[in-house]
Amino acid sequence: MEDQLAELAEKEYLRACKALESGNGMAALLLLEAALRHHDNPQWHSMLGYCVAREQGQVARGMELCRSSLQSFPDNPQHYYYYARLLLMSERKEEAIEMLRQGVIQGDSAAIRGLLQEIGPRKPLLFTRLHRDNPLNKYPGMLLARLGLR
Repeated sequence: MEDQLAELAEKEYLRACKALESGNGMAALLLLEAALRHHDNPQWHSMLGYCVAREQGQVARGMELCRSSLQSFPDNPQHYYYYARLLLMSERKEEAIEMLRQGVIQGDSAAIRGLLQEIGPRKPLLFTRLHRDNPLNKYPGMLLARLGLR
């Protein structure tokens, strides 16, 4: 009986993955919740966290689910990917980039590489001798970007 439930849960999980890839986050959330009711697989919690944050606006809960997945399974690049997506939703780009880099270290992932490419490279510093977080680099760079000059 448990094997059948685990198999059913796996099928639901795969359907949820396909739904999320096609951009249907709500369907992915519903399928993933159904899969987890049949068989609670902690490996799927980071995806659940992303879906919950994206579709229901529960970013704090999503972050918590992703962090627990990372702590339990630090060698799975998928968890880094979903956590980075949540960080991007929260406008924490630098932390997201760092999370993606850690994910690449854990293993090759097309999703991580795609997201890194989507984010794009950083622009060169205005004042190379100063750190990127220095206000003389940060605020004029933001102003120039808004003016379309950078």
